[in-house]
Amino acid sequence: MAPDPRALLEELRAAAATQVAETDAALRELLRDREGSNDDDEHDPEGVTLSSEWSRLHGLADAAAAKLQQVDDALARLDAGTYGICASCGRPIPASRLEVRPFAEHCVACAERLGR
Repeated sequence: MAPDPRALLEELRAAAATQVAETDAALRELLRDREGSNDDDEHDPEGVTLSSEWSRLHGLADAAAAKLQQVDDALARLDAGTYGICASCGRPIPASRLEVRPFAEHCVACAERLGR
């Protein structure tokens, strides 16, 4: 039996929301560390610089926010009755694609054509 798309999307949404919250908290903590430090960490041979860590965390936060948006968009399509229908060509998105990428909005052919 195929998994319930709503349950799967809700599970993915919860995980993405947790990632967003965790990376946001880590960024706030790093910002506090930066404000309290007058050290020139760029020349610290002991490890990762604050700037490097900031860039890494910012990338993770952006990726988590993008995934959360994709899942929210998929839930909206589910509510609208258009989940599983390609947004470009209007044909059904194969179940195998939705199993791998439950928030897919394009069939494989259209996704390849669009570079997604």
